[in-house]
Amino acid sequence: MAAEIHSRPQNSRPVLLNKIEGHSDAVNAAVLIPKEDGVITVSEDRTIRVWLKRDSGQYWPSIYHTVSSPCSCMSYHHDSRRIFIGQDNGAIVEFLLSEDFNKMNHVKMYPAHQNRVSDMVFSLESEWVVSTGHDKSVSWMCTQSGSMLGRHYFDSWASCLQYDHDTQHVFIGDHSGQITLLKLERQTYSTVTTLKGHEGSIGALWWDPVQRLLFSGASDHSVIMWDIGGRKGRTLLLQGHHERVQAVRYLQLTRQLVSCSADGGVTVWNMDTPREEAPQWLDSDSCQKCEQPFFWNVKQMWDSKTIGLRQHHCRKCGKAVCGKCSSKRTTYPVMGFEFQVRVCDTCYDTVKDEDRTALATFHEGKHNIAFMDMDPSRGLMVTCGSDRVIKIWDMTQVVGCSIATGFSPR
Repeated sequence: MAAEIHSRPQNSRPVLLNKIEGHSDAVNAAVLIPKEDGVITVSEDRTIRVWLKRDSGQYWPSIYHTVSSPCSCMSYHHDSRRIFIGQDNGAIVEFLLSEDFNKMNHVKMYPAHQNRVSDMVFSLESEWVVSTGHDKSVSWMCTQSGSMLGRHYFDSWASCLQYDHDTQHVFIGDHSGQITLLKLERQTYSTVTTLKGHEGSIGALWWDPVQRLLFSGASDHSVIMWDIGGRKGRTLLLQGHHERVQAVRYLQLTRQLVSCSADGGVTVWNMDTPREEAPQWLDSDSCQKCEQPFFWNVKQMWDSKTIGLRQHHCRKCGKAVCGKCSSKRTTYPVMGFEFQVRVCDTCYDTVKDEDRTALATFHEGKHNIAFMDMDPSRGLMVTCGSDRVIKIWDMTQVVGCSIATGFSPR
């Protein structure tokens, strides 16, 4: 069922500890069990499995439970051992795990959505289960009575969410690239604001309630940090992936962000360093450097008897420029550009060699990563995806030493 990887730790790289195989279809979620050598997984093959590490070093399923519809997501609350499973048919099923993780009892079924459940979270404080679905809605249901408390509809699929347990605010990302912030009440709700910045569908959200920072990953290959607590609209753009970002996790103690993409890329961002906001792109009918007209500026083209040029933008200053005035490429990590981007010739000359020093490290998960979970107290990460494989990683060499982060040496 699982292969133990015997390898010596390498500096500054994730170390693959175990690889678990056994599912017959894509694994949509995998959660590390706190204080246990165990993993809970749900899959398109309609199974919920609890894997425990045996004396042999391999992981074997102590629980193998089949449900009526493919499992799309889950929310696990360790203190109460309650687990909620979202399904393709729109239902959410609640189970209670035994103390030894060898038995799982059915508790309740919630008719939350009319279509696939995309994400959810269980709040013990309010006894709610909040979920998003492909029926373009977010719903919140009472886990005591099983009744629907409220629902809000969007113009596109609601893909992911994060919930603030203290204030009952919920962030919902959708397929249009927007993030909506709602304030939930028991029988009603109010819309607080809408965050716009991504050019593709939102794939993952992470909320840090301590620093009040929201992180979002999207199909435009980028991550955005939203400074909600600062109340000044400050955002930081982070571009360090070649494929859609499907998982993000912020480590508050070390001020690092871990993001994973569909091509297996794992990027660790240093957020404990001064960063600059990327500028807004400026609009102009002509190049803001050489003043040559762009191709839609018919009047200036006619007056100057020239052919219009294509418009580009400098990533450092945001000015609208032509190709001739922006022929240079450079990285600029302080603004989040870990890969080379277009800059105007003037800005290129201002970028020093030390400005190109990377503020992120890049690693390979070597499989499609659709979901990721971390246990910062042990320095562990689990990844899973469409290749039906679950991988458990030792991240202590990547995200800091055990003393600084509180990780327990293994």
